[in-house]
Amino acid sequence: MAASIRVRRLVAGAATTGLLAGGAALGLSGTAAAAPAATTSATVLAGDHHDRCEWKHGHWAKKWVKGHWEKKVHWTKTWHKGHHDKHGKWHHGSWDYDRHHKWVYVHGHWHHYWVKGHWDCHHK
Repeated sequence: MAASIRVRRLVAGAATTGLLAGGAALGLSGTAAAAPAATTSATVLAGDHHDRCEWKHGHWAKKWVKGHWEKKVHWTKTWHKGHHDKHGKWHHGSWDYDRHHKWVYVHGHWHHYWVKGHWDCHHK
């Protein structure tokens, strides 16, 4: 896939250079045909910045996260035993889930994350 894009760019650049050089040669009938072609191709190459771009594949990266406090959800699970009420009816036991927040200290650690593939262009 990348080779086909490069081939298309090469063909398009050659066609553009040829067309511009031909037009310049027709417009300047008194000068040599080689001189305008050289200046035209230099102009086309100077305006094209894609030759400095390269594709960076997706990869895993890591970043250091310093220690900090976080408010986290904490669940308390309590079992209520079954019992007989005053009428002699049996009530089954059940679990009770109580949610509350608790401040927890998280030590410094490396955070791994995915960087998607992208074009990296160096404009120097």
